[in-house]
Amino acid sequence: MTMMVGLEKLRSDQFALLKGKRVGLMTNPSAVDRHLMSTYEIFSQLAEVNLTTLFGPEHGMAAAAPDATSVANAIDTRTGLPIYSLYGETYRPTRDMLQNIDVVVCDIQDVGVRFYTYIWTISYILEVCGEYDKEVMILDRPNPIGDDISGGTLDEELSSFVGRFDMPIRHGMTVGELSQMMNDLWNPTPCQLTVVPCEGWNRTMRWNEIGREFIQSSPSMPHFITAVHYPGSCLLEGTTLSEGRGTSLPFQIVGAPYIDGDHLAEQLNAQNLADVRFRPHAFLPTFSKYANETCYGVQLHIADMELFDPIKSWLATIIKIKATYPNQFEWLPPHQTEYERGEQWHFDRLIGSTQYRHMIDTGASVDEVMNGWSDYCDEFREIRRPYLIYPEKI
Repeated sequence: MTMMVGLEKLRSDQFALLKGKRVGLMTNPSAVDRHLMSTYEIFSQLAEVNLTTLFGPEHGMAAAAPDATSVANAIDTRTGLPIYSLYGETYRPTRDMLQNIDVVVCDIQDVGVRFYTYIWTISYILEVCGEYDKEVMILDRPNPIGDDISGGTLDEELSSFVGRFDMPIRHGMTVGELSQMMNDLWNPTPCQLTVVPCEGWNRTMRWNEIGREFIQSSPSMPHFITAVHYPGSCLLEGTTLSEGRGTSLPFQIVGAPYIDGDHLAEQLNAQNLADVRFRPHAFLPTFSKYANETCYGVQLHIADMELFDPIKSWLATIIKIKATYPNQFEWLPPHQTEYERGEQWHFDRLIGSTQYRHMIDTGASVDEVMNGWSDYCDEFREIRRPYLIYPEKI
């Protein structure tokens, strides 16, 4: 069977679910069909779809704005429709934004990681549409990094736009499945939700197994392999180390001007982490941390994707760099944003608890930091089970 994403399934049914409805669309260029036609293009060209409103998540509807950058509302030059930013003055659609809408359709490529913000934009859409009696439709897409579940809890006091509700860093769910869970467990006023599922895809398949192009889903998520690293390498954002933004290898490299890359690679390779190899690497970021300064560090290479544990590998890297350069390594200090409270450390928001940063500061090993995570992940597997659309592997 040829795999179909939710968009293609909706089209195969002649868009019947949208007949007679005014449609708002939250999307970006990552949402395409097998011919690389975007949902925006398809919806804006068809008489069967009464498209009235557009919404953009973080990075904007064009997925071009840098991370954590406020995006303004705009008018779409092609259709003349309003584009409302859900990463600007508000993260929640307002009543005025929903005035000319019966159903909000969400179609966007997620990467299967708790701190990737598109799922939290959808969580607000679910809440507001429940408040104002609007429908929500999710056009589902595969989780590109598969069904593995890993990571620790998200403490309630660390709820933020990189994690609103308690789930592991890798949750193993699709956007459609997550939306069903969020709407049922955490939405004060559940909305009328329809998920148009994929066909011909099973949840153990990673992106490299489905025979489709991976379209850049955000400015620093250019390739499938980036998404594979991201559950662990994004933790670098909570430090002053460069995670490779401003280079062609974001989230696959780490460095700083003070690091000896050859020595670091030797130390990391001596740890014999499962199926990874560290290679010395120098780079010159054009923006973000250490812009226009030469950084030295390592690139992490995956030998076997089935055995690769991105969280453990990248946590081990952070721990080793901190131990080797105790006077230069720093955690990114707390800072106030439009959503997150200023006293929260970004590393804590990402990893889900304040305890792990303190453990690392006092010399804990990566295994000590991750102790107890597997039990939590087993519990989450049971919690998520009623919301799964695609059968688990037995």
